[in-house]
Amino acid sequence: MTLTGLELTLLLLGSAVLGVVAFRTLHLPPMLGYLTVGILIGPHALGLASQNSTTEALAEFGVVFLMFSIGLEFSLSQLMAMRRFVFGLGLAQVSVTIAATMLLAWALGHRAAFGFNVSWQAAFALGGALAMSSTAIVVKMLTERLELETPHGRKIIGILLFQDLAVVPLLIVIPSLGQKPDALVEALLWSGFKAVVVLVLLLVVGQRVMRPWFTAVVKRRSQELFMLNLLLVTLGAAWITEHAGLSLALGAFVAGMLISETQYKHQVEEDIKPFRDVLLGLFFISVGMLLNIPLVIDNWWIVLVLVIGPVLMKFALIAALAKAFGASDGVAMRTGIALAQAGEFGFVLLNLVANAKLIDPFIIQLVLASMVLSMLVAPLIIARSDQLVLKFSSNEWMMQSLQLTQIASRTMATQKHVIVAGFGRSGQHLATLLSEEKVPYQALDLDPERVQEAQAAGANVSYGDAARRESLVAAGIYRASALVITYASTPSALKVLRLVHELAPTLPVIVRSHDDSDLEVLRQAGASEVVPEALEGSLMLASHALVMLGVPLRRVVHRVQAAREERYGALRGYFHGASDAADDAEHLYVRLHSVTLADDARAVGKALGALALHEVGADVTLIRRGKQRMEPSADSVLEAGDVVVLRGTAEAVSRAEARLLRR
Repeated sequence: MTLTGLELTLLLLGSAVLGVVAFRTLHLPPMLGYLTVGILIGPHALGLASQNSTTEALAEFGVVFLMFSIGLEFSLSQLMAMRRFVFGLGLAQVSVTIAATMLLAWALGHRAAFGFNVSWQAAFALGGALAMSSTAIVVKMLTERLELETPHGRKIIGILLFQDLAVVPLLIVIPSLGQKPDALVEALLWSGFKAVVVLVLLLVVGQRVMRPWFTAVVKRRSQELFMLNLLLVTLGAAWITEHAGLSLALGAFVAGMLISETQYKHQVEEDIKPFRDVLLGLFFISVGMLLNIPLVIDNWWIVLVLVIGPVLMKFALIAALAKAFGASDGVAMRTGIALAQAGEFGFVLLNLVANAKLIDPFIIQLVLASMVLSMLVAPLIIARSDQLVLKFSSNEWMMQSLQLTQIASRTMATQKHVIVAGFGRSGQHLATLLSEEKVPYQALDLDPERVQEAQAAGANVSYGDAARRESLVAAGIYRASALVITYASTPSALKVLRLVHELAPTLPVIVRSHDDSDLEVLRQAGASEVVPEALEGSLMLASHALVMLGVPLRRVVHRVQAAREERYGALRGYFHGASDAADDAEHLYVRLHSVTLADDARAVGKALGALALHEVGADVTLIRRGKQRMEPSADSVLEAGDVVVLRGTAEAVSRAEARLLRR
């Protein structure tokens, strides 16, 4: 039975809803649900739908909006902040994976027993597809496990960022590889020339046009017009690159980059998200429909080899490269485990390989099946990464024991202290107030740079995960008087509360949350107090309104307001970590920065006032000399070994540090 366009669309949407519900229930990424649905309803399984112009068009639009979103999230400041991981580790991962795939294809091609022979062009394209990892799966798992800011989390994100960037040149090169050998160099040069010309026109001309054009549209104050303009820009850029002989996705990526430089970036992200998610879901359904189930079953052992082989190869390569870039065995193994599976862009590139007829359709089917299966098992493997690392890494136990010993040594002689889970902006503000009230505290945080900066300034913070039993015990949970969770993550808070209930059921726990939607859940889990940010904000608005209206409680409100205003001066600024890299680019936040004075530093022997740090916009909040914390004054004479805590914008702090250290 041939379905009409409407009937096919309804079938795809209905199947997508059922697939997403099922996989959400299993706590798995929706993308896997889309792939599974596509396999089931495809022509090679139940036969409810087949690939035609409608599904191909929907799939193509899905890729367009995926690349647009990647371009929209393109952040030069983030790339620069993580350049060692992005352009070092990420570049090495993609390059080595492609090279290893080409080498393996060459080796197999010279062994007649395998009957496997592909050209170097096909091996290169296949290597590019296999080099990709699933951003959707990996980021979701890292977020749920609170590992985005861990050493392995930052390496993983750096590699994923480069993979996203690597897709752009691969989109240009792969279609040209299908040319005859004698015309290949000419085709590649011509594609490169067209890409440069089109990109220069889009980026140079588009950069000058985009901001005033969007400003003119926004002034009309019409959401409908804004959306129409957004679709026009996205699809228009895709049309330009397609007619230049390049891909639709490349134009969409450039359009996203252009809009990311405007002040309307965040509004565009929210508006485009429904289109992107729906169309991207339909793209993955169309990918699943390509899978030939009978062929896979008949060649199950080859598929199994193609699942296990590339996964083990990527794991070994990525772990070895991470180790070469200075990671410990445990960090290197976790990085390799997280990125060993195939990715979304692998399907995009595999489609290009098929369209260019670089590889036999039989091999395409087997590779496609192996990629789908590797992504299906990826969440299960990542969830057990800790057990795998502890089992196979000989020094991981020692590293974790050393980490816990360092935490325990800081709290061994402490009684009735407060355990602060998370040392971001809120955690540091809390620690400041506790210190002023002479209340001991011990903070745990997973951002190593932030921990190092804060420790240098004398803060009682250690690298550790409050959602782990061992970290809480080392932090002295049995002797603590309270525990405060300063980050707004309900899943993590519930883990901590469960551990507290087991270890110290009478310990008061104060939890921060975004709003009051999870208030009852957190209280039932054992939270003594829940502080919803949205609710507290509304209470402040209400208190000001009541003051304006002359309510008798104004005296109390004025006291609270005065106390807060008095405190704000001391609370301004926070120690900067790797996760806060974007703040510097926008200069939105004041930051704290610890500077240790070497023997030959310019500031040694000079009074603080003589350095005139206020001229560069920075001020000194604290001087630490050994274990002594000194209040700074203009007459304070600095000595070698002093730790000077600066406060100001990123630029001001940088200039002040140069003034302190200049030889």
